[in-house]
Formats: sequence, structure tokens, C-alpha cells
Amino acid sequence: LKKGTDYSVPSRKLLTPRARVGVDRAVCPLFQLLVVSAIIGRKFVIMQIGSRREAGGNKAVHPGVVRTGAARTGVMLIACLFSAVIAHGQARGDMRPAEQVFKNVQSLKGIPADEFMSTMGFFSASLGISCSDCHTPESGGDWTKYADDGNERKRRSRGMIAMVNTMNKNFFAGRRVLTCYTCHRGSTSPETTPDLTQFYATLRYREPDRMVNQFPGAPEAGEILDKYLKAIGGEQKAAGLTSIAAKGTYQTYGVPTKYALDLFAKAPAQRTVIVHNLAGADVVDTFDGREAWISQSAQLAPLPFLERTAGEVDAAKLTAALMFPAQIKKLLTQWRVGGPAVVDDRDLTMVQGTINGKFPVNLYFEDETGLLVRTVTYADSPVGLAPMQVDYSDYRELSGVKVPYKAIVTWLDGKSTIQLTEVQANVAIEASRFARPVH
Repeated sequence: LKKGTDYSVPSRKLLTPRARVGVDRAVCPLFQLLVVSAIIGRKFVIMQIGSRREAGGNKAVHPGVVRTGAARTGVMLIACLFSAVIAHGQARGDMRPAEQVFKNVQSLKGIPADEFMSTMGFFSASLGISCSDCHTPESGGDWTKYADDGNERKRRSRGMIAMVNTMNKNFFAGRRVLTCYTCHRGSTSPETTPDLTQFYATLRYREPDRMVNQFPGAPEAGEILDKYLKAIGGEQKAAGLTSIAAKGTYQTYGVPTKYALDLFAKAPAQRTVIVHNLAGADVVDTFDGREAWISQSAQLAPLPFLERTAGEVDAAKLTAALMFPAQIKKLLTQWRVGGPAVVDDRDLTMVQGTINGKFPVNLYFEDETGLLVRTVTYADSPVGLAPMQVDYSDYRELSGVKVPYKAIVTWLDGKSTIQLTEVQANVAIEASRFARPVH
């Protein structure tokens, strides 16, 4: 922790062991980077949803998320000594390979910095341990310490990466069939003996990470989307929503403090979220309609200006565009409807499409109201897909259109909550709100 910084973390002595892991993650600077990265909805979740089957039916019932990456901390292999490159004029993120941005990178070369950070989150969720479990205890307050190789577990992790890559190459023709999560499932040691309780426990719903077939007897995707547009006020009224300016609060997992937030959005897909005074500075997360980036305090991240790439940009585009729902039918391709589901005792229908032709986007609509209540997107990494979930609620009318005032973002390393309090529609928003900062 940086001296003089109020992280407002509750006493670890009052928490359960699993809750303490969450708090450890909340105060870890690397975790803080992943926390603020979720503001615009581009970070990730690995989850398991408890479920059962209704008697005599095929509908999976999901009482809620029972395990998320937020309950664990990163296996941070990252060797961090930030060296962000700032060009004259507008700032640009460091687009060099990770091994040129960070020190002592040996196993994850040739990928951009944001993908490198996402990979750390994948290790976090797969093994369920904290930063210091693979790095030194001193690394939590000093970026340079992440480069040290003094911890045997960190050195062993490199061997595990090589092992999984070799198995995929030799036995699966190079396809990524095996990952860390395949065996570890949130534990440092894979189980070797079958657990009988798992055979007789309630069924668990697995979020589809690939395109599914159209569910027999289900309506066409267009019908579900039309119902949604009608539920929020009609396509014509939705098309009249062209900009949003809002104030609210932002809260991270394990930290009781609610930070002041400003949000600016402009159709078709521009969005900036500003979280004020997080670790002594504003965090600015932006998608300008084409590119995405985040700017934050050097206390929070080894790269105070982080450029987004690949799947993270796709997820940012979707999150921004969904603020103007009249265009929802044009956002994805290869539409189809999956099987029904129940989340928190609500009947939902999953509508699936893709934004990049590679990975699915799962949209969940409530059967009773027709409203969109959840999205799940995926971004790629060298070791596996990184999912991100956004739950929408607290729908209120804004200029004749129902919009969600609350969003909970869950991703590989945690959970954040955005609650809007003051919202204005169709107001003038300066172009500078979506422009890169000038240095």
C-alpha cells in the first residue's frame, strides 16, 4: 500500500478466509488495475452458477453466481516496471510486446500488455491464490519486485505453461483444448480422486463459450429482440435517444467506499466513464467509437496509460452501443436462441450472436418483462478465454425509454458496481470527452 492512500479496506480479522482473499485482492495494486478496467465493461469473469433441474423439465435453474474470480487473487507472473510511451500530443498506449514493456517476461512473449494482464487474471481464477503466492510479499507495493524470481511457485508456473502448450500441440493438433482451469478449477493442486458429492449434487449451469445451435421450439432471435425494444418503450423512442450524461457512484469488490462517477455516452457507440479520486487520481476509461484505453494513477497500475486490443475493444464497443438499444439488431451477427434458464428465480431466454466471428456474445432477456438483464462476452488470451459478465437492473424511464441505472460487472479478478443517480438524455456532449488525453 502507498503511504497516505486510504483504500478503506475492512479489517481482515473480521472476515472469513475466502473473504480475506478478496480483500487481499482489493488492496493489491495489480488487482486495482483490473478493478478500474471493468468500469467500461471490458474485464472478465470466470464463474460457476449453481443450478438444479425443475422436476419433469429441462430448464436449468440458476440461483445465482456461487463462485467467481473475485473470491481469489492473481497468480501474478507479471514482472512490472512500467515504461509507458507517451507521444507528442495525444497519448498513445504502449503497443510493444509484453516482454519489451515489462521486465523478466519469459513464457508469455509476443502479446500486447493488456492481453498479458488479462492472462494474469486467468491464472488468478484458475488457481485461486494471491499475488504474493507467486511473487514476493514486497511486490504488493513495489512494481519492480514483480520481476524477482525468488519464489519457487512462480518458476514452476512457467513450466506449467510449457506443459499445457506441449500437450495441446502433441495431442490436439495445436488446438487449445486444455488450459490451467481444465485441471485446477480454482485450486493450486488438481484433484486426483473423484468426489462422490459432485455426482449427486445439483446440476451446475455452464455459460456457453462457443456458438450453440438454435434451441428446438424456441422463437427466432428477432422476436426476442422486438419484445425487448417494445418493453423499453418502442424502437422509435429508443432511436430518439442519442446521448446520455450521468452522475453516480462506483464501488469495487471488497472496498466499502463508493467513489463519485461521471458517465458520458453518445450514439452510436462512444462512452467515457470517470471515477474520481481513486487512489488519489481520476480513472478515465474510454471507448471513442473505434479505439479503447484507460488512464489511471501510477499507484494503481504499472502502465498508467493502457491501450486496449482485440477482444477487449469488441467488449467495449458492445457495452457502449447497448446504451443506445435501437441499434441492437445490428450489433451482432449469426443470431440464434439458446435454451431457457433461470437466474435468481427469474425465467430468462439466452439470445446469442457474435461481434467478431470468433467468440459468442450471450444476451439474457427476462421472459416476464422482456428486458435485457445480463450480457456475457469473451476475450482471448494465450492460455484461455477470458469471460466478462454485466448484470443490468434498476430500469427507469428516461425520455420515454427504459434504461438500466445499475450495472454489476464481474470478471476474472473481481466485481464492480456502477449505480447512476442523476441522468440526462439528449444533451450536448463535447467531443473532448472521448478524446485521448494530451501530454
